[in-house]
Amino acid sequence: MIKVNLVGNPNTGKTTLFNCLTGAHEHVGNWHGVTVEEKARVYKYKDKDIELVDLPGIYSLTSLSYEEEVGVKYLLSHKENVVLNICDASNLQRNLYLTLGLLELGLNVVLAVNQIQKKPICKIDYAKLSCALGIPVIAINPQTKQGIEELNHTICNHKSISYKPLKYFKELELNKIFKFLPQNSINKQISREFLAIKLLENDERLFKDLEIDIDKQEIKSFQEEGLERVAKARYDYIDQIIASCSTKTNKVYGQSKIDKFLLNRFLAFPIFICFIALAFYLTFFSLGAWLSDFFVGVIDRFIGTPLINLFQNAFPDSWIVGLIESGVVGGVGAILGFLPQVALLFLFLSILEDSGYLSRVAFVFDDILSKVGLSGKSVYTLLMGFGCSTTAVLTAHNMEDKNSKIKTGLLTPYMSCSAKFPIYAVLGGAFFGASNIWIILGLYFLGVVVAVLLSFILEKTLLKSKEQTFILEFPPYHAMSFKRVFSILWENVRAFLTRVGSIIIAMNVIVWLLGNFSFTFAYVGGGEGISMLESLGRILAPIFAPLGFGSWGLVSALIAGLIAKEVIVSSIAMFNHVEEGDQGALLGSLKNPESAIYFTDPCAVVSYLVFCLLYFPCLATISVLGKEIGRKWTFFGCIIQLIVAYLTAFVIYNICRLTVFIGVWKMILILFVATLILTSIIVVIKKIKNKRKCEYCHNCKGNCNK
Repeated sequence: MIKVNLVGNPNTGKTTLFNCLTGAHEHVGNWHGVTVEEKARVYKYKDKDIELVDLPGIYSLTSLSYEEEVGVKYLLSHKENVVLNICDASNLQRNLYLTLGLLELGLNVVLAVNQIQKKPICKIDYAKLSCALGIPVIAINPQTKQGIEELNHTICNHKSISYKPLKYFKELELNKIFKFLPQNSINKQISREFLAIKLLENDERLFKDLEIDIDKQEIKSFQEEGLERVAKARYDYIDQIIASCSTKTNKVYGQSKIDKFLLNRFLAFPIFICFIALAFYLTFFSLGAWLSDFFVGVIDRFIGTPLINLFQNAFPDSWIVGLIESGVVGGVGAILGFLPQVALLFLFLSILEDSGYLSRVAFVFDDILSKVGLSGKSVYTLLMGFGCSTTAVLTAHNMEDKNSKIKTGLLTPYMSCSAKFPIYAVLGGAFFGASNIWIILGLYFLGVVVAVLLSFILEKTLLKSKEQTFILEFPPYHAMSFKRVFSILWENVRAFLTRVGSIIIAMNVIVWLLGNFSFTFAYVGGGEGISMLESLGRILAPIFAPLGFGSWGLVSALIAGLIAKEVIVSSIAMFNHVEEGDQGALLGSLKNPESAIYFTDPCAVVSYLVFCLLYFPCLATISVLGKEIGRKWTFFGCIIQLIVAYLTAFVIYNICRLTVFIGVWKMILILFVATLILTSIIVVIKKIKNKRKCEYCHNCKGNCNK
């Protein structure tokens, strides 16, 4: 078997190439750290098996980040593998910096130059580039599979080349550094030149991993500006190579005139809000609502009605018919009706990401988040939380600072995931109609605000973050391909259907049984007794009475929602005996006093929605949090979420009721005055604190004795 390590800078098309070669469907994104662990897949080319290992995107072989540490360790322990190094034709100068590091290490490199742009910033003579570097160079385009056949052929027939010192080694005077390398470094099967350069760069982590002891005092004089000297030597050499084998155009990588508006300090945030509002409007109302109604009709006609008729004929007058009708068809149908809207939401978020815009959003929010102990890297995790909290938490794995990682993990469930959308659509749609879009936007915004405030509190108390370096490049804007659109839709639809077909059906059956049988296992579905779920709900209901929803059915739905948030909607459908996923009947049942679950006060609806937004995440997210940040912090986070959800719902419920009593404009005036007073108090406190500081306190880090 031929073993190949796929290496490259972030945003060079590395994961796209991995998917193209292996037929995998890994997530592709314009983000630093999309791949945070090495992942391997075996594929066949003709009669040969090739194992391709996709390593995290790295900029150099100096371990400055978690991704680079993972990548460098793997390369050092698998030096015998072929290294497939991918570069972006439009950003060749910076990408070749990593290529030179791979050649310094003496690896067996095949260079693949990704020319995905129709109008690249430079025209490259690949034959001259191959001659200059002394390695095979193949031009590729993974989206159109251009050059993939030649690349596979080269990998299978590429023979290991003998190590050749690079021209700039003499300029760096590495022969003077060799004497500082201890005897035990010779047995590491790593070139002396590579180790000498790492000494100049003062890469202590590398020598610690290799268990090589260096006398820091002897080498100290050579390390002064060593990192800058090495970087200059490499880039000078790269400039010589590029000058000899390429012709530049006037374009600049990643730069666009539209960035003058999208990155403007005053316009960036409003423009982002407008994009999100438009996506939500199309998803939740116009296009999404039409697709949802059409899909519900198809399910009812071809699945729901025939299935119910089948069981009614087979088991007349049996509780099994009720289980199938309400527990399976009614409950699951209530969720499946939202499939088109969930798919649209994922599609719009993917368009923003793949176009290169969300990378700019991370840049815009980095400065804001740094003030509350987070970084731009947290933006990706938090934005992923709008899709699925479980997968989003996994993306926090690449954060170097432990406290920032814990905070990001704890805050991700506050983002309104797609599983909560059916709750907003059903409850909000029943009471607020077309105005529900503002309720939904408010809930999404509330989740972000609560997360930021909680991060600020944690930063000042339990989880102080270290200063972090956020490395980010702006990819060029480009349109999505139809293939990628279909791939994104299919992956998310498949995940949704898998979730509905396994967890949600199973949970609906359990909830139906608990809601229709008593503790003596007698059937009480006809209203002749109290079910197990109703008994438990009645015990807990008084706790939630101050929030406006002290109903056993609503509390029971919250308990069921711990498994998956969609189950809240299916539980309401079951308790209210809504058949075949009829959304109109479901919305109407929430206003019917004869239903098991109904509301008479819109303020209570808002309170319930807020609580659903902020209380415990689903069990899958809790499980992943336990693995990523530890059980102690996960337990702490769940308790904090419950307290925050209760207090926030209580405050909003009472503000809402007060608003109804005194009027909207008076309430706005009261909130404005309260905000003004609070801001004034904070400003005065800061002024008093600043007066106590001495003249040396500017940029003080707390270690000053003056």
